[in-house]
Amino acid sequence: MAGSAGKTAGATKSRGRRWLKWIVLGPLLAVLLVQLYFFAMVCWWTQFNPSSTSMMRQQLSSLREKNPNAKLEQVWVPYERISDNLKRAVIASEDANFTEHDGVDWEALEKAWERNNKRHKVIGGGSTITQQLAKNLFLSGSRNYLRKGQELVIAYMLETVMSKQRILEIYLNVVEFGRGVFGAEAAARHYYRSSAAKLNANQAARLAVMLPNPRYYDAHRNTNYLARRTAVIQRRMNAADLP
Repeated sequence: MAGSAGKTAGATKSRGRRWLKWIVLGPLLAVLLVQLYFFAMVCWWTQFNPSSTSMMRQQLSSLREKNPNAKLEQVWVPYERISDNLKRAVIASEDANFTEHDGVDWEALEKAWERNNKRHKVIGGGSTITQQLAKNLFLSGSRNYLRKGQELVIAYMLETVMSKQRILEIYLNVVEFGRGVFGAEAAARHYYRSSAAKLNANQAARLAVMLPNPRYYDAHRNTNYLARRTAVIQRRMNAADLP
């Protein structure tokens, strides 16, 4: 009887150890699988254009709460059919060191960290174009350090397998420019009844300035800040390096 009890206790301990192992390893395995999925999609998009992004799907879901038939405005155009004015304006406004960094501008992140600590909350800031693309492609619009960490990981994935030109091409085709308006071509049509290829310097600078808060500026297109900031970015555009 004692031997039988000992075997039972041993079996119970063994099962307990197995459960403990999976409690520890299970989440790690899940995280690894998610990262492999992200990396596989990033590799796929080196050759193929994304048909939608996490940000697009969230926006469409929100629009359809009020209008079940709502659709997004988005038309993909290749890099060569996007005005150099817009490319320079976006780099000047969003990420002046785009062609130089490896996906993350640590100096800008440090400054954003200091601002966040002063306000005791994550208010964003410091993200490169690559990081913004990572967020748009895969993540939510929430602001927390866990999401920020995932954003950094995906940014390095993008920079590892894609050229700077490809990163900028995808970014300019999927970034939000207004309520339901995504990408340079849709933005040019929405605001100027033109095409992404024909945007002049002032139009491009204005679109670039709208990026941090596009839905607000879609509804408030003539604010003094927008006019002042557009003039500043227009002056900086010539110094922006294109990939």
